[in-house]
Amino acid sequence: MKEDNVIRSLSALAHEARLRVFRALVVAGQQGLTPSALAEQLGVAPNALSFHLKELAHAELVTQERQGRNLVYRAAFPTMNDLLTYLTENCCQGAVCMPNQAALCKCD
Repeated sequence: MKEDNVIRSLSALAHEARLRVFRALVVAGQQGLTPSALAEQLGVAPNALSFHLKELAHAELVTQERQGRNLVYRAAFPTMNDLLTYLTENCCQGAVCMPNQAALCKCD
């Protein structure tokens, strides 16, 4: 992942509402959520949600698909994984951390 994409992704996630939206979409998985379901679940005004979804889409962290009259938003898992890889690629001086133990990695 290029550094400018990393910065754009982190900037998009550096807002409480956008972070909550993204996390809700991650939990929803491939099923995704409609804007109305997101707004109801998170207690975000529809117009504010629209702005936040646009920012997340610009950072390529979410995708949208039209299903009939509805839009369905999903977390862009490849982008999320690329971001996580970029952030952790030099963990422990390049040694591979055990899955689920990365948070315990002692990089002195």
